Amino acid sequence: MHSNFFVPPAGSTRGCVHASSGSSPLQTRRRTGSSLSKRGYAILWAVMFSGMAVAVSGCGSIAGNTNAVTAGTLVASANALSFGNVTVGQTATSTVSLKNASAETVQISQISVAGTSFTLTSQNAVPVTVAGGASVSVSVQFSPTAVGSAAGTLTLVNNSTGGNMTVPLSGTGTAASNPPPAQPNVSAIACTNASLTGAGTDNCTVTLSSAADSSGASVSVASNDSAVTVPATVAVAANATSGTFVATATAVSASQTATITASMGTSSATYNLQLDPEQSSGGGTPALSLSASSLSFGDVTVNTEATPQFITVTSSGTAPLTINAATIAGAGFAVSAPGLPRTLAPGNAVTLQVNFDPTSAGALTGSLTIITNAPASGTAVVTLSGTGDAAAGALSALFCNRNSIAGAGTANCTVSLNAAAPAGGLAVNLTSNNTALTVPATLTVPAGNTSAFFTATATAVTATVTANLTATSGTISKIYAIELQAEAPALSLSTNSMNFGDVNLNTPATQAVTLTSSGSSPLTISNVTLAGTGFSMTGATFPVTLNPGQAETLQVKFDPTAAGPATGSITIASNATGNGTAVISLAGTGQSTAGVLSSLTCNSGNITGAGSDTCTVTLSAAAPAGGEIVTLASSNS
Repeated sequence: MHSNFFVPPAGSTRGCVHASSGSSPLQTRRRTGSSLSKRGYAILWAVMFSGMAVAVSGCGSIAGNTNAVTAGTLVASANALSFGNVTVGQTATSTVSLKNASAETVQISQISVAGTSFTLTSQNAVPVTVAGGASVSVSVQFSPTAVGSAAGTLTLVNNSTGGNMTVPLSGTGTAASNPPPAQPNVSAIACTNASLTGAGTDNCTVTLSSAADSSGASVSVASNDSAVTVPATVAVAANATSGTFVATATAVSASQTATITASMGTSSATYNLQLDPEQSSGGGTPALSLSASSLSFGDVTVNTEATPQFITVTSSGTAPLTINAATIAGAGFAVSAPGLPRTLAPGNAVTLQVNFDPTSAGALTGSLTIITNAPASGTAVVTLSGTGDAAAGALSALFCNRNSIAGAGTANCTVSLNAAAPAGGLAVNLTSNNTALTVPATLTVPAGNTSAFFTATATAVTATVTANLTATSGTISKIYAIELQAEAPALSLSTNSMNFGDVNLNTPATQAVTLTSSGSSPLTISNVTLAGTGFSMTGATFPVTLNPGQAETLQVKFDPTAAGPATGSITIASNATGNGTAVISLAGTGQSTAGVLSSLTCNSGNITGAGSDTCTVTLSAAAPAGGEIVTLASSNS
C-alpha cells in the first residue's frame, strides 16, 4: 500500500491524503449449488466489505469556507477484476468493495453486468444508499462455457461526484487437465442410540475411509423400515472424513429392527436400530388432535410476509403426549415451534405458528409434519398452500438517504415497486404527519420502471420531533421515519490538558490537540488564543466553520528558555451550544542540561571538638559560561 500527503499553501486549513493498495489476489470459490435465502443475501451484502482504497474530497484551501459538501465520493477497491484461468464448467467469484469516502450520502441506483459467462452472485435490491464513510460490496461470478478468453463490464449507476462507475472484467476458460480424484469409500455408520422406545430421534454419523477431496462428498442414506426416516443424502465437507444426520422414528406397536444403510459408489455400511413400543404407566395411551388438517394463505404479494396462521396440537389421549419435532417443507413456508420436544398432559395443548413469505410468483405448496409418541398417529401432517402474486407495480418499499435532519434541510427519498410499473405508470400518494417536513402530494413511477425519486424538505424546529412519511398505492402503504433535530453546534476536544513534562532548555517539544464539530449543525470557531511563556501553536487559521464530523488539529509547542515550571492555556471561542468558550490547560518544566546540582559530600562524617572538614558540591553537567552559584547553609550554629 502507498500513500501521499499534500500540505496546501499557507492560509489553507487542511491537507489532502490519498491512499490506495496495489493489486491483491481475488478469492475464488467453487459453486456448491446451495442457495441463500432472501434474508441471507441481506446479511451477505452487509458483511462482505474490506476497505482497500480511500479518497478524501474537498482538498485545497478552505479557510473561512462555510459551504457543506453536497455530493459524496464513491471509491472502488479495484480498477478491474481478473478471474485468471477457470476450468470450463467451474465457477470463480471476485468481489469489488465500494466505499463512500466523504461525509455525504451516495446512492447506487443500478448494478448490472455485461459479458458472456459473467453474472452477479445475487440480485441485490437497488437503489442502495451508502452513508458517509460506509461501504458496500458487489460480487461477480465467472462461469466459462468454452475454452478461451472472455471480457465483460460491471456497471454501477450512482450520483457520486465521480459519476457512473465501470469495472472491466476478464477471465480465461481452460480445459480440465486431470480427471477428478477417486472418492473414498464408506467405512462405517453409527448412531448415538442402539434402540428407541416410542417416537424419537437418533443422531448418526457416516465415516469415510479417507478425507473427501476439495469438492466434498455426498453419501446416500436409506432405511428399510417406514417407521424410521432419514435424509436421502448426507454431505461430507471438503477434506473431512465424516458427516452427520438425524434418524427420526415414529412409534411402533411391536418391537422390530430397522436397518439404515449408507452407500457411495460401490461401498456401503449398515447400522441396526431397535424400535420398541412405548409402555404407558397405568395402561393409558397418548394421542393427539389438530385444530386443522390444512392451511391456505391465498394470494400474497411476492416478498411480502402474509398474516401468520396457527395450528393447535392437543393431547387428547389418556397418557402424556410428547411432541418431539415439528418440521416444515415447501418454499416460502416456515414454522415457529418453541420449546420442542415438549410433553403435554392429557387435555393440554400447544400452538404452532406458520408463516408464508413467497419469493416467486405462482401456486406454492408445502407441509407441516408433527412427530409425537402417539402409537396410532405419531406423525401428523398438515398441508400448506398459497400463491405468490407478482402483480405489476405493487409498492414494495419507501426509504430516504438520511433518517435525521438538523435544522433546515432535505432528504432524497425513493419509492420502489416489486415489478415494473404498467403502461401509463403507477401513481403513489405521499403524505407527512408533521408540517415541518413536506413532500409532494403524488409521485408517478414511469411505465417500465421499478422506482422513482422525490425530495422531502424540512424546516428548522426548536425541539427534536419525529416525522413519518407515508407512501400509498392501492391497499399497500409504506412508512419511513425521519427525526427532525434543532440546530445544535457542539465542540469536542481530544484533550482538556497538555503536560509536556521536563523539557531541556531551548529544545522544543510538540503535542497535538484536535477540535471536532460533534453537533448536529455547523460549528464556527471564531478565535483561538494562547497564553503562557515558552508555549506556541500552529496548524489552523481562524475563524473557521466545520460541518458536523469535520475537525481541525493544532500543533502546540513548548520551548522553555528558563529552568523551572511553566504554565499556560489555550482559549477556544465558538458558537457551540453550552460550551461556547473551551479552555485547554498547558504545563511543562524547563530542565537545564548544564549546572544542575546533583550531590553534596564531605571527607569526614564527624568532627570531635573544634575542627574543619573539606566538602564538595557536584553538578550533573559542566557549569555554563560565567560559572554556577550554589547557596550553602548549616542547620547547627
